[in-house]
Amino acid sequence: MQVDYCEFPDDLLYDFENNVWVRRENESIVLGITSIHSALAGRLTKVNIKHVGSIIAKSQSVATVESVRYFGAVRTPLSCRITGINEALQFRPKLANDYPYSDGWFVRLQPTSLDKEVHLLSTPIESEEVIRSAIHDLHVRCFKAYPDYELWEIGVECAAVLVRLNELIARCAVGDVVHVVSDDPTADIEMVRWSDQTGQAVLESRREGNLNHFIVRKVKE
Repeated sequence: MQVDYCEFPDDLLYDFENNVWVRRENESIVLGITSIHSALAGRLTKVNIKHVGSIIAKSQSVATVESVRYFGAVRTPLSCRITGINEALQFRPKLANDYPYSDGWFVRLQPTSLDKEVHLLSTPIESEEVIRSAIHDLHVRCFKAYPDYELWEIGVECAAVLVRLNELIARCAVGDVVHVVSDDPTADIEMVRWSDQTGQAVLESRREGNLNHFIVRKVKE
């Protein structure tokens, strides 16, 4: 399910008070953060996860996340014991931004009161209005890939925007993502042409008011 460009897979259960999801795998639970949580936190620079074997009460934190502008907790909606952690997050925190529902998972849990607490979780369809209100009230903007860089070029012709984009792309590492914003009415067509010429990927484009937003990933040197 998608709400205002934010993804919420239908096969997961959610705690939208803490913006986390859970997925049942046999007798254990996998937990991660939602696209809303990821967008609010910003580009993550550090993830600290509690140790395997830790006993965690409902609504207590299993991890903390940090970015340049954010420090917050990842809270479990279920009383549990941690049985596994995603060690990759500690080396590549941005996995939780780019792949919040897959590679960016946080912990594997053994619930201690699953039958009593699972009814407090909901599906995206059940909580669509809650999700929509949260996105609106918190001014959340979700993209297909979380930007490493921002390039806002307002009142600038698209040709000049592309010159600056080329300069930025040249300094980026392969895999880095740039969020480009332009108010040039020809930007949509010019970005398609630029992608064809350079071989770089435009992952997403959309218009909001008089602004064009593009998500660009560097895929080649």
